[in-house]
Amino acid sequence: MASTNLMQEFPPVSTEAWEEVIRKDMKGADYAKKLIWQTEEGLAVKPYYRAEDIAGLDYLSAPPGALPYVRGTRTAGDWRIREEIDATNLRKANQEALHAVAAGAEEISFHDAAVRDASDLSALLANLQGIPIHFQTCDEALVRLLAHNSGEAPISADFDPLKNLNLAAEILHSAPPTLIPFAIHGDEFEDLGANTVQEVGFTLAAGIDYLAEMQERKVDVNRAASALSFSFAIGSNYFFQIAKLRAFRLLWARAVESFGGDREASKARISARTSRWNKTIYDPHVNVLRATTEAMSAAIGGADSIVVAPFDECYKEPDEASRRLARNTQILVKHEAALSRVSDPGGGAYYIEALTDFIAREGWKIMQGVEASGGYRKAQADGQIARSLDAARAAKEKAVLLRRRVFTGTNQNPNLSEKALDRIDEARASRGHRGPEIYERLRLRTERHVAKGGKLPRFLLAEIGDSKMHAARSNFAANFFGCAGFEIVTKRYENVEQIDGSQFDAVVLCSSDPEYPALTAGLMKKQSEQQRKVPVIIAGYPESAEALKAAGVADLISIKSNPIEVLTKWQQLFGIED
Repeated sequence: MASTNLMQEFPPVSTEAWEEVIRKDMKGADYAKKLIWQTEEGLAVKPYYRAEDIAGLDYLSAPPGALPYVRGTRTAGDWRIREEIDATNLRKANQEALHAVAAGAEEISFHDAAVRDASDLSALLANLQGIPIHFQTCDEALVRLLAHNSGEAPISADFDPLKNLNLAAEILHSAPPTLIPFAIHGDEFEDLGANTVQEVGFTLAAGIDYLAEMQERKVDVNRAASALSFSFAIGSNYFFQIAKLRAFRLLWARAVESFGGDREASKARISARTSRWNKTIYDPHVNVLRATTEAMSAAIGGADSIVVAPFDECYKEPDEASRRLARNTQILVKHEAALSRVSDPGGGAYYIEALTDFIAREGWKIMQGVEASGGYRKAQADGQIARSLDAARAAKEKAVLLRRRVFTGTNQNPNLSEKALDRIDEARASRGHRGPEIYERLRLRTERHVAKGGKLPRFLLAEIGDSKMHAARSNFAANFFGCAGFEIVTKRYENVEQIDGSQFDAVVLCSSDPEYPALTAGLMKKQSEQQRKVPVIIAGYPESAEALKAAGVADLISIKSNPIEVLTKWQQLFGIED
């Protein structure tokens, strides 16, 4: 059957033609200032990409399943649906695993396994023959046990070989080749605030350190590389996450090749898990949407196995319904969206290929910097890696704090009727590092205050004057004060005399900059005459700000405000304390 080149139906469009359309849409404005944005990794993302942006990339001609594995280590696009199960109770864990497999899981990951001997291992794996098994939180005793009892079963573990290199070498000399006992935990870097390039660079550096140490201990490089897997967290930056996995496979293949490894050993085994960092306890079903796009990124990026975490795991023990929803998310992506039927669906897309190249180049530079400082373990011991991660995390946290990084339902568009205190395990919610925590703590503080019998602060948003401006500023103020869980009441007024703040704890004037001086003077006069002292807040920061403060305005809020500082101050004024 003759193949058809569909591109023949679409005539080429020149760069000049694209530029002309952009200039027309932008009404002559310099689009470089409007449409090109800077990522946290330092890349200036353009509004469109052309073939010349990926010219000279030598890996583009390699098909899926071929070195350097950018397009995947398999010729097929399939992956394994991995489900995580608590194995502190062996019998219960075995039953849950069998249930998960019957419901669509294709790989089981046991964590905290209470396995002491071969009998326990046999009980845990009963009737799971042929199902790939992974052991999380694997300690030295368990990895030794697996090395002597795994046989031909498809078993892997996440023991970090850099924690005991002598043991790692010993395991490699004694374990069957079917066992993949070691893992480098790239997901930990994401949890600690790393950007995409740092995740790739530091994970690569750790893997190279392992290979070098095994070489020192006379372990064959092919055996060492084949015994290692990599775990990555998949965040919400959709295209970057796709490119991250593609770039890492490229770099790992180059690294193994430089040690003398063969084609098969150069394949990076990658397990991906939806990110913990961006999951929220407020409006938690948004976590389902976040996890869905993350699962798609992992699948398109070519992960070998994927875990979609239950949407509620960040604040309580997941129940059967949330685990089922997480599992079905992958089933839908795999079978309904048919992503498993396509090898490297992002391959050839100019943007994805340009991102892959950027992440690979910059990740390699980070690895080289680590190597120049003495290797991964030395850089880690000296605090070099921690300092880099601290700087990246601070930048992320600042973006969250100023609401440039949005968590819908938490630091933007909060559901004011939602309460979380009674449905969360606060100890679990505070475990690890999550971006939304700073806003969640703020709102939980208000909830605890009310639960103890305190009064819920009521804010009146007084819309007045210019209709376009008062609507925009009212919406801004509702989002701003709603983040602290305050009660928000919005009313429209024709004149300042109609504003009655007597039933409220604060009045927020929502109008235009030119109107604020007169409105403020009128409202202050009315309050003085009625002998009331309800705090008045201005939505915005006009040129008259200092004069407004002098006239008695209690606060002004704008996009330049630090919401956490401002809202904490108001909580304290209302007697809301930790």
